[in-house]
Amino acid sequence: MTSQEIKGLTQSYIMQTYGRFPVAIDHGQGATLFDPEGNAYIDFTSGIGVSSLGYGNQPWVDAITAQARKLGHTSNLFYTEPPAKLAEILCRRTGESCVFFANGGGEANEGMIKLARKYSFDKYGQGRSTIITLNNSFHGRTITTLKATGQEVFHNFFFPFTEGFRYAGANSLESLEAAAGDDVCAVMVELVQGEGGVLPLEHAYINALEKLCAERDWLLLVDEVQTGVGRTGSLFAFQQYNILPDVVSFAKGIAGGLPMSGFMANEKCRDVLGPGMHATTFGANPVCAAAGLVVQDILSDTFLREVWEKGDYLRKGIESLNLPCFGKTRGMGLMIGVEVRDGWTNKDVANKLIENGLLILTAGPGMRLLPPLVISKDEMDKGLEIMKKTLG
Repeated sequence: MTSQEIKGLTQSYIMQTYGRFPVAIDHGQGATLFDPEGNAYIDFTSGIGVSSLGYGNQPWVDAITAQARKLGHTSNLFYTEPPAKLAEILCRRTGESCVFFANGGGEANEGMIKLARKYSFDKYGQGRSTIITLNNSFHGRTITTLKATGQEVFHNFFFPFTEGFRYAGANSLESLEAAAGDDVCAVMVELVQGEGGVLPLEHAYINALEKLCAERDWLLLVDEVQTGVGRTGSLFAFQQYNILPDVVSFAKGIAGGLPMSGFMANEKCRDVLGPGMHATTFGANPVCAAAGLVVQDILSDTFLREVWEKGDYLRKGIESLNLPCFGKTRGMGLMIGVEVRDGWTNKDVANKLIENGLLILTAGPGMRLLPPLVISKDEMDKGLEIMKKTLG
């Protein structure tokens, strides 16, 4: 099919809930994508942080193919090898105690929320179920995670929302204390606020927050849907903050492009959810888990150091261009935010770059870069050159 035919079919039969860019993607290799007509696009998006191994990664393809041929699905009423092995690796590499596998980021965060409220109910009874989240956060698009999101723009249309959330300013213990009360059971944070504009939280704040949560027996919930699985230059961002969350969610890059997510709990929280308390039909799918095992195999300590180095290279490259539309960069590893100066809009900038062969994302009022973790120097240089020619 041609690009126009794909667009027409999509508009006719798929619910129009996405503001799509006018590009149809047919195939890819490395960090380069191609439309049906053969036009190439350097990918600084990786499917919104999902395709961490890029496209056409042969070990990933082989593992998926072999597992699909062997066993595609059984449900969680039976035992299968791939998710058990993946859970062991995640726990050993993070210090967490156990894993629950789900399918998408919002679902993973819903599971964290349920676990936190169940933990508090078991220990203190009803009336202690409020979760504090941060202003400018984003935690998902389910009815509960929308309310957990600390942006008022998302609290519309779908009334009544789930109750039990209050919001505090990022990097402010004083604001957190003002939102606290006897009804609080947990604090939920993104260590880098992704949708809010790629805004890393301060290390001193997170370390103090961990201590405060321990003192008050609030669970510390860390949403690593976007930051997790190598994106920031460590397996999980919390490892760079020298903390161990009570519960941490993950999604996006965990299976390198297949739908998988979950959350990990520490020893204190491992038995909070028992049989019948939480479940999902497709979670821990063996094909997705087989893909996840390849991701873990590739994300060695050496590879993760290279992710950090690539991020540093891209940030310095963007700033050295001195483009009239861009200000400073920020971020961790290959999760990069770029300020957009007054007089420009991030959507206009994104459209111009995409028209000229560079796929890029927006976040808050700025730009967001989430390239595949395997992106080459040559592909990064091509992306920078497109920026220079298009925006210089």
